[in-house]
Amino acid sequence: MDRDRFARAATELGLNLTDAQLTAFETYEANLYETNEVTNLTRVAREECWTRHFVDSLLFQELISEGASVLDIGTGPGLPAWPLAAARPDIQVTALDSNRKMLGFLRENPLPNLTVVEARAEEWGHREEFDVVTGRALAPLALQLELSAAACKVGGVILPLRTPNDFGAIELFRGQALGIRLEKKVERSLPEVGAERLCPVYRKLYSTPAKYPRPWPEMKRAPIG
Repeated sequence: MDRDRFARAATELGLNLTDAQLTAFETYEANLYETNEVTNLTRVAREECWTRHFVDSLLFQELISEGASVLDIGTGPGLPAWPLAAARPDIQVTALDSNRKMLGFLRENPLPNLTVVEARAEEWGHREEFDVVTGRALAPLALQLELSAAACKVGGVILPLRTPNDFGAIELFRGQALGIRLEKKVERSLPEVGAERLCPVYRKLYSTPAKYPRPWPEMKRAPIG
């Protein structure tokens, strides 16, 4: 990891990481790419890990309030869950995925404020428990929001990490059925690589009806418009 460039990028995002935190990121990166030689965890080249995985995971971290409980749906090897937990010891992060191999890696890189759960989001059954629900483009926007809404507390926020390609889907989506409403759209660029990122912020206004989220085939067949 390019420690100095990552530290500077984190500072620009409002995070003054300690030496111990930076070392933890270096260890996670080393373990990620060592494991990646035998188990497919990432296609990102190691020299770009610090920006495409770490900075990308932290790009909108200021939207997460101090002390928040955070759910990352479709975390894979822990992105953005692990970087968020490592950089923000004040928050409690739950990393959710159904891929046992991915979660096996994540469990081998524990953090005191990170909980790992193996389950499908639409079958998990936990409702209105989290202040923030996030995930990195784990499905088309309408499906990601349906998977996310029930777990979010009333008054909490859903932060789907997307790209500008989703502007049209954001404009078309109507969240009333899920009890959510679009508050704003935040755009950022990844340093050096210049990739554009977009995070629509959805506020949970009232309880999501019990029928959501629906089974995955039904969601795919008839996404909420």
